[in-house]
Amino acid sequence: MTDRFQYQINATDGKARTGVIQTPRGDIRTPAFMPVGTAATVKAMMPESVRETGADILLGNTYHLMLRPTAERIADLGGLHKFMNWDRPILTDSGGFQVMSLAELRKLTEEGVKFRSHIDGSRHMLSPERSMEIQKLLGSDIVMCFDECPALPADRKRINDSMQLSMRWAQRSRDAFGDRPGHALFGIQQGGLEQDMREESAEKLRAIGFDGYAIGGLAVGEGQEAMFGCLDYAPDQLPFDKPRYLMGVGKPDDIVGAVQRGVDMMDCVLPSRSGRTGQVFTPRGAVNIKNARHADDPRPLQEDCGCPACRNYSRAYLHHVFRSQEIIASMLLTWHNLHYYQTLMQGLRDAITAGCLDGFVAQFHDTRKIGDIEPI
Repeated sequence: MTDRFQYQINATDGKARTGVIQTPRGDIRTPAFMPVGTAATVKAMMPESVRETGADILLGNTYHLMLRPTAERIADLGGLHKFMNWDRPILTDSGGFQVMSLAELRKLTEEGVKFRSHIDGSRHMLSPERSMEIQKLLGSDIVMCFDECPALPADRKRINDSMQLSMRWAQRSRDAFGDRPGHALFGIQQGGLEQDMREESAEKLRAIGFDGYAIGGLAVGEGQEAMFGCLDYAPDQLPFDKPRYLMGVGKPDDIVGAVQRGVDMMDCVLPSRSGRTGQVFTPRGAVNIKNARHADDPRPLQEDCGCPACRNYSRAYLHHVFRSQEIIASMLLTWHNLHYYQTLMQGLRDAITAGCLDGFVAQFHDTRKIGDIEPI
């Protein structure tokens, strides 16, 4: 195990790459999907259960943890890893997106963002320096620089002003982060759907120098076609030898398309949120366990899946416990979804290594077209 953060690319297939991010807390196999543990927990899952799905790294949320239970309290209790019983790597976002999407009475200045908590109305200030302080208190292995993320669509002036502010904040984040061996700081590219602004943002980030680079400002309402259009060039604007992280993505076909375009890391609340609302992901597309057609179905959700939901329970049972609002429904459906996502990531890694990614992707899409209504 290394005592520092480093990235090794082991194979490529087209723009896609597979490799390993080495950290003092363990290796992260890429392409990697990071389950989201917003409030120091992946909802409806035990940490050891998340690990059993194949996850190498979790994501924690700066905004939510600074409000409750506070970063200072977590630090006093031994840091986020100990607090939530997860001994492997943790990436924390900077809080910028949640301030935009959740906070009340938000006031943006050069210094940072003043806002009121959506929980209790308390007043807070989040700046690049404060974001770095919070993430240090949490003990994050991968820290994200503080940025401002405008919702799309937006006009070019709004996008450019936001990008330029984010780049100034990126420098301040770098300065505040300092030298922390074994911990990494990622910069975040902004620029909306504007290729020239994305390139300028990438140039500024490269000049500052980061351990990895995120593609921010996507998955904010622009749609898959527009997102893929941006990803056709955005990853190429970032350093080849550093991890590339697409923030907040996404659905299985979003992930496959992003990996094809050179993305190494992704996160999304979708597998856990969908599990709690009765949507299940399978190779043949999404299944709505609420539907009456499952009430008498003795089959598992997915015939070849090794998760506990598929090994031990029928669709009929899962339909019943979900309709009865039993807690076990959220637990089992979330476990299956996270298992499916990690199995998909392993399939992508294997295909890139074997040089057959195009065939893997074609089969992925062909299987989804079959649908789930009738058995194969």
